[in-house]
Amino acid sequence: MKAKREDRRRVSPLLVFAAVLLAGVLIAGGALAWYVWGTTAIAIRVAEREATELRAAWAASPPPVAPSEPPAIDPPGLGHAAWVLRIPAIDGEWPVIAGVDGDELARGVGWYPGSALPGQVGNFAVAGHRISHGEPFRRLLELKVGDEVIVETGAATFTYTLVSAPGDLTVQADDSWVLDPVPGHPDEVPTQALLTLTTAEDLVTTPDRAVGFGTLTKTETP
Repeated sequence: MKAKREDRRRVSPLLVFAAVLLAGVLIAGGALAWYVWGTTAIAIRVAEREATELRAAWAASPPPVAPSEPPAIDPPGLGHAAWVLRIPAIDGEWPVIAGVDGDELARGVGWYPGSALPGQVGNFAVAGHRISHGEPFRRLLELKVGDEVIVETGAATFTYTLVSAPGDLTVQADDSWVLDPVPGHPDEVPTQALLTLTTAEDLVTTPDRAVGFGTLTKTETP
């Protein structure tokens, strides 16, 4: 009788395996949920605060009554929130952070250091996540030719109009030609103020990147 009672108390190896597997799935699912939704909730709050602080700082220090032509903009330090980018067609508004590493992209849209400043002749290039960390460019592939991208700075507001939609061009992550002053023409001297938008092509990790291009069509000073 004692041996039978011990047999009944013995735990099946299959049951142990199933329990461990279930625990692993729950942990992985929780980590994924945090990566997608948790980081996004935090990033959105940070982005809203930084955009508000930028506008308050600009209002407190207005530009000269007779601004330079084009308006003078100082290069921001790495990691600094510098400008505000708006895309009316997808109801988006985010601070632009100097840099495109993980820390910068977790706070908003990242500006490629070394690319042109807003409104300058050359290529003003930015990047943003499509998923997680605020996912500012989640809907970027919905944009069409003719849609506007507006960049607010303390000196002026610049409106770029898309001439190539992000959904129409896919490149690899290491295709740096899209960041050239004249994209695809590294030896050409730029004569226009251009915009480049970059983001992940897919909602999962792949080397594909979606790229959109625009040109400056309007400059408004306060």
